[in-house]
Amino acid sequence: MHFISENLENYVANHSQNEPQLLKELDIETHQKIMQPRMLSGHFQGRVLSMLSKIIHPKHILEIGTYTGYAALCLAEGLQKEGTLDTIDINEELVEIQEKYFGLSDFKNQIISHLGDAMEIIPALNKKFDLVFIDADKENYINYYHMIVPMMNIGGIILSDNVLWSGKVLEELNPKDTSTKVLIEYNKLINEDPRVETVLLPIRDGLTVTRVL
Repeated sequence: MHFISENLENYVANHSQNEPQLLKELDIETHQKIMQPRMLSGHFQGRVLSMLSKIIHPKHILEIGTYTGYAALCLAEGLQKEGTLDTIDINEELVEIQEKYFGLSDFKNQIISHLGDAMEIIPALNKKFDLVFIDADKENYINYYHMIVPMMNIGGIILSDNVLWSGKVLEELNPKDTSTKVLIEYNKLINEDPRVETVLLPIRDGLTVTRVL
């Protein structure tokens, strides 16, 4: 679903910071070789992630859902000099392309890739995070959220992707559609949880910015 016209989307992208060359190459290779390339953050959302990270200037970032690594590279642009970015994905088939582009980037010594179940990996990360990006299986968004809030520094930011879910959050719910059901519950939770404050941005498929109080 396009929430604004394609022409406006192109105008927005053309009047935002240019996409770095390495990310252009990653975008092309993802579309050529990887299933469901629309999962890639892409130029405009990637620049939004980069800008937010630069504003926050985090020491430690956590990304849940690496895919081909595009968003991780965008988020890494705002890292402190000695900062780290832990990124988790369960799909072994994506490791090769992730490692290729992480290795070509300026952040190759700061990005730590984890392969496996995020629900098992996250508790073992002995860090307090300044920035978290949730972009993995929607069924676990609430579980991820409850797990990471205690691991956040005060004032830390949680970004949640795909929270509009192609507009399905407004449609009559199919009882078998677990992803939409969880996202509706998740959007309500992060808007009402007294531990945080949240704003939902209609960027691409919906992006929430949640600040830990």
